[in-house]
Amino acid sequence: MARKGSRYVCQACGATQPRWAGRCESCGEWNTIVEEPIAETIPRALGPKARGRAIELVGLKGASEPVGRRRSGLGEFDRVCGGGLVPGSAVLVGGDPGIGKSTLLLQVAAALARAGAVVYVSGEEAVDQVRMRAERLGLAGAPVQLAAATNVGDVLATLEAGPAPEAVVIDSIQTMFIEVLDSAPGTVAQVRASAQELIRLAKRRGFVVLLVGHVTKEGVIAGPRVLEHMVDTVLYFEGERGHQFRILRAVKNRFGPTDEIGVFEMTSAGLLEVENPSALFLAERRGNVSGAAVFAGVEGRRPLLVEVQALLAPAAVGAPRRAVVGWDSGRLAMVLAVLEARCGLALAGNDVYLNVAGGLRITEPAADLAVAAALVSSLTGVPSSAGAVFFGEIGLSGEVRAVGQTDLRLKEAAKLGFAEALMPVRRPGKGRRAEGPRPAGGPAVREIGHLQDLVALFRGTAARPGARGRDRAGGSAGI
Repeated sequence: MARKGSRYVCQACGATQPRWAGRCESCGEWNTIVEEPIAETIPRALGPKARGRAIELVGLKGASEPVGRRRSGLGEFDRVCGGGLVPGSAVLVGGDPGIGKSTLLLQVAAALARAGAVVYVSGEEAVDQVRMRAERLGLAGAPVQLAAATNVGDVLATLEAGPAPEAVVIDSIQTMFIEVLDSAPGTVAQVRASAQELIRLAKRRGFVVLLVGHVTKEGVIAGPRVLEHMVDTVLYFEGERGHQFRILRAVKNRFGPTDEIGVFEMTSAGLLEVENPSALFLAERRGNVSGAAVFAGVEGRRPLLVEVQALLAPAAVGAPRRAVVGWDSGRLAMVLAVLEARCGLALAGNDVYLNVAGGLRITEPAADLAVAAALVSSLTGVPSSAGAVFFGEIGLSGEVRAVGQTDLRLKEAAKLGFAEALMPVRRPGKGRRAEGPRPAGGPAVREIGHLQDLVALFRGTAARPGARGRDRAGGSAGI
């Protein structure tokens, strides 16, 4: 049992347990329960003397001054934030260790410092170490006010002493602590209380606070999930260590769209903006190789073309392997099952490897048709056309369902010179475009109603409804 004046708290979800255990009953995480002392002063019920003053209630309709956004000058960062940073807002930036979070925020701080005072507080590095990074990035001359501190009380006293800055960067929130709490820095109580004090001051004085958050092995921000609810914007900085591309993704934004992304390229001079990511992701593509298909996707409001690669090989022994990079493994299992059950392809005895080139992670279901095309191409050995793009969602009965923002996908494909688009059948009354000659300025459209129609293009024969043959698909005619 817990000693008097202490409790056991899970550091992953914030749940309180009556005693220590190896596994949290709420979130299922192992070795995350830590004993924390309970504050001696416990708030009592609000009596007549403890009640506060009455607050003013107003209606929904009224005159409000427009809030101007503060642009950092980094177009990709401002795009993800919804056009710029809102004064008085709190932004949480998470990502794997070494992915470039500190580099990104140092560049943002240097850009914002051109318009006003910016404070950068580092809790993980000394001042000289931050200066070395700034010199390597060519930002040594930026008027950023730098400090190395971990005591939230000292940080708050410094920020309240002089004029309010334009922005404050805290790197990272897991290193901050409040003296009145006996728990160690990084625990649920410390992270929650430190963030709450910093956010309260930011909203009162009107400056932007940017918090760096570590992530767990599952890829979510460490500490209680309540931290994501406390801030206004949550950004994830993603990317593979072996690739130079980095993706900044918004998963929550009270002042702009969610699921927006910004693309950066990591170089020796820091993070460079990528204005045309589609051309960059397809730069090393070879169009005469089987097992590859170009997916016309949309991330937020940005169209993005990326190559999906698949490789099928006979399984040596035991259960076939399924290795996926950049896509949902459960979604791959569903597409494989539909190809077997509805199209008569023998895939169960093969190892399947799927990769999204460039280190990008795809989340939208519209990639189903491109994945299916890559799988069938690898199975048959017939390459897909170098000038074709694919997009569409696959149902369990094999039908190809319509997806949103079709015109935006076709426009991006036409801009990069693709001549054909394989897509779902358009609904009547929605500007349905018949298969045939290419419209002016756009790719020719080939509508795919069922997955069998796609398989027939690689087989070189007409689709046979209800076909259940187990022959290995072949043929010389491809897309």
